[in-house]
Amino acid sequence: MTEEILIFFQIVFIDLVLAGDNAIIIGMVASKFPLDQRKKIIFWGIGAAIILRIIFTLITAYLLQISGLRLIGGLLLLYICYRLYVDVVKDNSTEENNIKVDNSSFFKAITTVIIADVTMSLDNVLGVAGAARDHYFLLVFGLVLSIILMATAATLISKWIKKYKWIAWLGLIAILIVAIDLIYTDVKILI
Repeated sequence: MTEEILIFFQIVFIDLVLAGDNAIIIGMVASKFPLDQRKKIIFWGIGAAIILRIIFTLITAYLLQISGLRLIGGLLLLYICYRLYVDVVKDNSTEENNIKVDNSSFFKAITTVIIADVTMSLDNVLGVAGAARDHYFLLVFGLVLSIILMATAATLISKWIKKYKWIAWLGLIAILIVAIDLIYTDVKILI
């Protein structure tokens, strides 16, 4: 029983840390859009994260054997950092809030969120699965908790970025740190 309680708190801590990364990207991308489109981006971003986390959970044992996967994920995140800088941070300083954005930009935002979800959902699932071990109920609990945390945080972050432009910079730095950590972890294993 004490092992399960310890695992429970490990999973909650992992989710608090790792679900925040997804939320930052979804919130940053969504902050560029008017409220109605922002809600759609958050909805589709969270939906993609749910599907990816379920798939990754089912194939976690296989994913753990693939060397270079974190390196690729880290490189993808570096690209996303660049896109977020250009599309969100740089645009925030020069454009008016609540601009009307065309559909191609909307779909580009959804694509950015999905690419980030692929990279960051993998990390979350591996962390939660590693902590849960053979406790499948706790594994499912961890995945559900990460989705709830991500949805709540993404909505808050997108609102805050609209009001306080400096939060976009903090989000960008957080994503950059995750990208560098993914690359470093894999390069260290490969060497």
